[in-house]
Amino acid sequence: MSNTYPVSGTGLGLRRAFIGPLTENPPSNVGFYELSPENWINLGGKYAKQLRALTEQFPFVAHGLSLSIGSPDPLDTNFVKDIAKFIKQHQIKIYSEHLSYCSDGGHMYDLMPIPFTEEAVIHVADRIIQVQDILGERIAIENASYYAAPGKEMEEIDFINAVIQKADCQLLLDINNIYVNSVNHQYNAIEFMKQLPAERISYAHIAGHYNEADDIIIDTHGADIIDPVWALLDTAYEHFGVFPTLLERDFNIPPLAELLLEVNTIEQAQIRHESNSKKKLANG
Repeated sequence: MSNTYPVSGTGLGLRRAFIGPLTENPPSNVGFYELSPENWINLGGKYAKQLRALTEQFPFVAHGLSLSIGSPDPLDTNFVKDIAKFIKQHQIKIYSEHLSYCSDGGHMYDLMPIPFTEEAVIHVADRIIQVQDILGERIAIENASYYAAPGKEMEEIDFINAVIQKADCQLLLDINNIYVNSVNHQYNAIEFMKQLPAERISYAHIAGHYNEADDIIIDTHGADIIDPVWALLDTAYEHFGVFPTLLERDFNIPPLAELLLEVNTIEQAQIRHESNSKKKLANG
């Protein structure tokens, strides 16, 4: 796997219930872990010590929940400084956030869609640049799921690419979000994905979802991954090459052993595509 990625192989989202088992018997097929810093920054006692022991032993990435990068509210620079300290303390390989917002005069408990406009591109990119300046490093922005597109003046793919280019940031490629949006907004998932910049990918998410109706999917991270999403990951590996890929599971969390079965599916896909790439090179 390319050394340009901050981590390698397969990843798993850290849950407090998993800390003991992961410490006592770390799974061999997990190459890195992800956490949400908001859940750990002000935590002390036993869990803080256990987290430190894990981050000293394994590579970690951080996926934020409340930066609210698209918000009209002023950027919370004190929070970003707290993130900077946390990154340094735990040797976090990269910090990522959603291309959305969750505050407007107060915190909202949902991720809201940013209008796909040129004005929003400038606003969001400027805020990403401000965050990167405070952290002293690039962050990754995740393509988000959304259910409405208020004030839309440009296509989603053009908006994402414009933000990434103007902010000079990285991309957290969410495979499931592409699939969910392609069904909800009726576009071709493969065509959309292939327009994203390969050189900006830091790592990827893959997850399950909930079918509200035939044409409405809710991005829940609360179910097993379905075959069309696995197929989209295969296409992504074929198109971009193999990149680090993390299993997200935030609700209806099964025992660790069951999650590791899906991690194993990711690993086998990576092995298969790397092997195919080597064969193609060998055959000229």
